[in-house]
Amino acid sequence: MAAERHPHEGAPGTADANGVEAFVRKFDKELASGITALTLLGVLAAGEPLYGYQIAKRLEKDAGGVLAGKQSALYPVLRGLESSALLRSEVQPSLSGPPRRYYQITSLGRAALEQCSARWRDTRRIVDDILGENHA
Repeated sequence: MAAERHPHEGAPGTADANGVEAFVRKFDKELASGITALTLLGVLAAGEPLYGYQIAKRLEKDAGGVLAGKQSALYPVLRGLESSALLRSEVQPSLSGPPRRYYQITSLGRAALEQCSARWRDTRRIVDDILGENHA
């Protein structure tokens, strides 16, 4: 028995593959944006103020290299978190080069981290449950 094709689906081939690739790229971008913000708040909640390179290295170490090479993507997220008052920053002189901008989480950032962490755990559980049932 032949599989039914939705009227808006094209014939199998390149168009389908391109559509899937575009969807996956968009999904990856949206997922990475939220995860990056959440992990940045988590790293900064763990201790003293850090500058961008230190944050990138901490994320790289803690993520087992998964975030390696993504350092340039951190700065726009850091700026966005700061503009939302979840972080504050201060430029300090450096003995080994140009001044460095140190980021520190705010009390508002800690509250956001707590709420977003809870949402992340709930969402992860729900998605794992659904995908586990339907894709085992």
